[in-house]
Amino acid sequence: MPGPGPRMAMGKPQNAKKTISRILSYLRPYRARLVLVAAGILLSALAGVAGTYMLRPILNEYIVPFAATGSAELGGFAAMIAALLAIYALGALASYMYSRLMLTISTGALSSIRKDLFNHMEDLPIRYFDTHTHGELMSRYTNDTDTLRELLSQGLPQTFSSLITVLATMVMMIVLSPVLMLIVIASLLLILFLIKTIGGKSKKYFAGQQKSVGAVNGYIEEMIEGQKVVKVFNHEEEAKARFAELNDQLCKQVTGANTFASILMPIMSNLSHIHYAVTAATGAAMILGGHLDIGSLTSFLQYTRSFFNPITQLSQQFNSILMALAGAERIFDVIDTPVETDDGYVELVNAKRLPDGSLTETDEHTRLWAWRHPHAADGSVTYTELKGDVVFDHVTFGYVPEKTVLHDVSLYARPGEKIAFVGSTGAGKTTITNLVNRFYDLTDGKIRYDGINIEKIKKPDLRRSLAMVLQDTHLFTGTVRENIRYGRLDATDAEVEAAAKLANAHFFIEHLPQGYDTVLTADGANLSQGQRQLIAIARAAVADPPVLILDEATSSIDTHTEALIEKGMDSLMAGRTVFVISHRLSTVRNAQAIMVLENGRIIERGTHDDLIAQKGRYYQLYTGAFELS
Repeated sequence: MPGPGPRMAMGKPQNAKKTISRILSYLRPYRARLVLVAAGILLSALAGVAGTYMLRPILNEYIVPFAATGSAELGGFAAMIAALLAIYALGALASYMYSRLMLTISTGALSSIRKDLFNHMEDLPIRYFDTHTHGELMSRYTNDTDTLRELLSQGLPQTFSSLITVLATMVMMIVLSPVLMLIVIASLLLILFLIKTIGGKSKKYFAGQQKSVGAVNGYIEEMIEGQKVVKVFNHEEEAKARFAELNDQLCKQVTGANTFASILMPIMSNLSHIHYAVTAATGAAMILGGHLDIGSLTSFLQYTRSFFNPITQLSQQFNSILMALAGAERIFDVIDTPVETDDGYVELVNAKRLPDGSLTETDEHTRLWAWRHPHAADGSVTYTELKGDVVFDHVTFGYVPEKTVLHDVSLYARPGEKIAFVGSTGAGKTTITNLVNRFYDLTDGKIRYDGINIEKIKKPDLRRSLAMVLQDTHLFTGTVRENIRYGRLDATDAEVEAAAKLANAHFFIEHLPQGYDTVLTADGANLSQGQRQLIAIARAAVADPPVLILDEATSSIDTHTEALIEKGMDSLMAGRTVFVISHRLSTVRNAQAIMVLENGRIIERGTHDDLIAQKGRYYQLYTGAFELS
């Protein structure tokens, strides 16, 4: 099977317009609150602009006359100060309101995005997970979601507020002094040029930063999962060296990105100071020439601060917005990945036999299964008993087009037979079971299940008719009972314990601290590998499957325990087709048919005695003349 693919995150959106539209679609349920947010931002920004303008009448009508004559109308002055305080208080209240509302909106929208992402991920085909690293997928839920959270909760409100402030301030500065506004425009053009130049240089570093973050996260996760292997083979120093290499690359990218991002603020700040000084000097000259009053100059200088601070904030938000849009685009890429297709229409149902020998559908769990086959031509429905008859008809398959794994394979498994696959690693044994489950679709040929093309069977029903026990056992966080019940969620406690006894797991479970209620964590790290596999076999047993697939299921269990398991599972396997993949040839001796695979082809088929008599590859494997590898 192909390993994880090298897809990495990019640092800038490929289609910003489309991504923004997708983000807005998650904000639609909050339209009413967004109107209040917009009103709050508008009110907050305009309050700041109005408050600054009030300096003009306060100075011209009260402070300047008082300085000149020593007398002033205190009542009017107090009223102006009170109005100023009221305006700023209203602005502060509006700011709090929209910030609090935006927090609720962003949290709800992100909750919906994470839900859609996870739900869609559960519907993706196995191929997707075979070609993407765990770290890459996890980064969608962590790094990318965090950048999107910052965009929704802070970036968008601040951007909108800054734009409103800049536009309102420009209008007021033009009203106060068109001449001084020319100085502002000249400074603005210079600042925009610097933002474009410096921002352009930082883009490639932010792209590299996101790529390096994904690589570091993926490597850390891989090392955490593989610590035992690292220590067994004394690979600590090599692991440290590789991490140091990835970490240094990340450090380089972060340094480069933040170098350009960080110098922008000091440059903007110093330019604003220079602009302030030039504007003040020019305004003073205009006052002396009688073309401007002190109040207007004071308000204009305050507007200068209010004008360049939002522009500085916008420049700071620029890269953050790009990163957030890129993160959102990566999330939507996963959501837009085509889900596993299912064109099947044949269903698996519980059935019971009528007195005349025909089958009918029932809600009871009868251990008799049937395929419900609707016929579009006449609207009739027929029921075919599930017997476990599996036929591969000239099947050819490759995980990638350039490499064929199975070559024109034809095989059959009669109902109730135990079919064993043996052969070297990479011969195609596990691939056959993957195709039976329709984890992958065939390149050529057909697979028939009880005479029905499996492409006509609904995938959930097909997989419900099968139970798999893999070599790599995965246990979920929860009790032992819950892990076993994972095989059939409606199983009773008695059925769970019966399945555990069948798998020979009951004895050790009873001796756990809380028995069946013992909580397993970290993939069952507090159990031995053999105990974990026993629970996995019990999980398959409680599902009461018509067909059972054992892929190296007993590889970590001693021979004595394995014999007990096989004896205990005889009743489960009775009348059911069982596929067994094993390197341990002693476990397949009693199979009705043993198939030897080599390079994706079945080179021998027969019983143990037949294959020994043939003195071919199986004979060599069994006698040790040829080692499995």
